[in-house]
Amino acid sequence: MDKKVRLGVIGTGHMGQYHVNVAKQLTDAELVGIFDANAERATQIAEKHKTKAFGTIEELLKVTDAIIIAAPTFLHHKIAKQALTEKKHVLVEKPISQTVEEAKELVNLAKQNNLILQVGHVERFNGAVLELGKIAEHPILIESRRIAPYNSRITDVGVVLDMMIHDIDIVLNLVKSEVTEVKAVGSSIVSNHEDVATVVLKFANGCVASLNASRSSQAKIRTLNISQKDSYVFLDFTNQEIELHRQASSTTQLGSGEIKYRQESIVEKIFVHKDNPLKQEHEHFVKCIKGESEPMVKGDSDIKTLEVAYRILEEIHGKK
Repeated sequence: MDKKVRLGVIGTGHMGQYHVNVAKQLTDAELVGIFDANAERATQIAEKHKTKAFGTIEELLKVTDAIIIAAPTFLHHKIAKQALTEKKHVLVEKPISQTVEEAKELVNLAKQNNLILQVGHVERFNGAVLELGKIAEHPILIESRRIAPYNSRITDVGVVLDMMIHDIDIVLNLVKSEVTEVKAVGSSIVSNHEDVATVVLKFANGCVASLNASRSSQAKIRTLNISQKDSYVFLDFTNQEIELHRQASSTTQLGSGEIKYRQESIVEKIFVHKDNPLKQEHEHFVKCIKGESEPMVKGDSDIKTLEVAYRILEEIHGKK
């Protein structure tokens, strides 16, 4: 495919606006239009970004090759299924759908039609995370903290599907082993869903992961710590930085007085190519459509992420 990929964005709320802005910057794709259930809002966004607001999803699908879905979670399955049925490639915001069964249906539909179905795990495209896979090969203990102030715009899901799902995805991708045990607690603070959650995952290979998330904090912290046999990795998502700590118990004699200096550890700052992760995600999506790259977040892996997320929610809220 030599010509530009024709993109459309469905949903122009908080996250949708970012998608529209990034889609306008792509070199191998063009934003042909947007749709939002709120026609007035769609018109405002279209005017701001010099694109067209379509009256229906059907009209937008007719003129596009691919769709970016940033609508509320409960609409993900319906819109993605409609787009895939119309033979359109899909980038859908996380979580892929409200149930594992819906997710499996979408993944199968994409496979049957030989289409790209990419889920918006934007943290996978964070410069630090892209480097992480090269240095975190045998994790023993993983600890994540993802805390932020409450965002009143997100009302349809709790902190697990809103925020922690990023860390579940990253941890499963790093450990590459089956989850054998899930323990989780959480509570509602400011919404009707869980707003704070602490989770412990145990894997078949012995690795243990402790995930902590809150959306009722006064600070914004997004970090990941990984303990390995010969190193300790600290990752800061916000600054896109990685530190690698290694033990180096060497004793050195310095000067005439034979002063002994013991170096306890070495800290390496890993060079990270910093870019806009959302732009990286869009560029990757377009490359996959053009056959120039393989999807980084495959549908099957996202089903596993969603399955673990729902096991966590069952632990917190009890089986429904």
